[in-house]
Amino acid sequence: MATIINTNELKETLNITPASHNIMLVGKHGIGKSEILTEFFTKKKMKVVTLFLGQMSDPGDIIGLPTKIETKDTQGNLISQTDFSLPYWFPIDNKPIVLFLDELNRARPEILQTVMDLTLNRKLAGKVLPEGSRIIAAVNDGDEYQLTDLDPALVSRFNIYEFKPTAEEWLNWAVANKLDERVINFIQTNPIWLDGDDDGNGKRQYQGLEKSADRRAWKKVSDIMLKIDMIKDVHKRVISGVIGAGAAAAFIRCTLQSNIITGKDLLLKYDKTMKAVENYQLHEFAILNESVFRFLENAKMDERAKGVAAKNLRNYVDWLRVNKKKEALANFTSIFEKGTYNEAIVFMVVNANEVYDMLNEFVEKL
Repeated sequence: MATIINTNELKETLNITPASHNIMLVGKHGIGKSEILTEFFTKKKMKVVTLFLGQMSDPGDIIGLPTKIETKDTQGNLISQTDFSLPYWFPIDNKPIVLFLDELNRARPEILQTVMDLTLNRKLAGKVLPEGSRIIAAVNDGDEYQLTDLDPALVSRFNIYEFKPTAEEWLNWAVANKLDERVINFIQTNPIWLDGDDDGNGKRQYQGLEKSADRRAWKKVSDIMLKIDMIKDVHKRVISGVIGAGAAAAFIRCTLQSNIITGKDLLLKYDKTMKAVENYQLHEFAILNESVFRFLENAKMDERAKGVAAKNLRNYVDWLRVNKKKEALANFTSIFEKGTYNEAIVFMVVNANEVYDMLNEFVEKL
């Protein structure tokens, strides 16, 4: 069984793994593998080339097309040789690249044979990749995929990790990328739907052409919801075509019934939201607390908004303390203590130092 890593752990893995090591990521489709790799290496000014091996029918798609070359020997006789033209993606500027081999275990056997030499020697038909180039492969795992068994010799050439980004990481990404708040609120309260239908054992049920939700699909739902103020019957059918009937029904039911207070609402519209918050149960406080940290982690606020948010953050934490909401305050402190939201903690240090000191004091008493 492959070692499981989340998004932050994947980035650290990429940081510390030498370029000479090949990496294989095992995971479902639609969880952001290519997006994360592209963003990570683009920041390092490395070009990422994605090859969808499952769509290739001929090794020439990787190594280039054969061409005939005629030369003369020392006696002047013509000698015909076969060479391969460079494929479109090969770096002719001699700068290292990241070669992302997607759908590796959906590739034809003849394609996999070409990959063998590439992963071992960094060569394609005698042409060597620039020094410092990296090879990263992705494979799908599950009964819903039509897969090719991989040769153990090929598998042995990779460091293998099962990539499972957490729901919290996706929610942070969703906030930072301004996805529709109704989608964010639904996934926050119902994270089981983020990666599709569940059989109770953490495995998604394969249903042929029946649509099932994934992270990419929820982004599409957000694109649609940003154009909708009031959900109509036709919208229900549109959304069902994106994430499937089960997830769509749950999402629409929750959205129509929802009166969720977000961290943004609390920190920027404190007086209007606290009447509802006063009647919250513990699980609702847990959702709100996480949303507060998520907002502080990702929000781009001007100085006025920062002042309002800092003041209301102090008011909220003080309200929890004065009204003896010990379990809710303990939950807020535990999120602080985990250190997952670094930017939120920086915000407290700079703008709400009293809250930062109080939470540290609370941690010491635990």
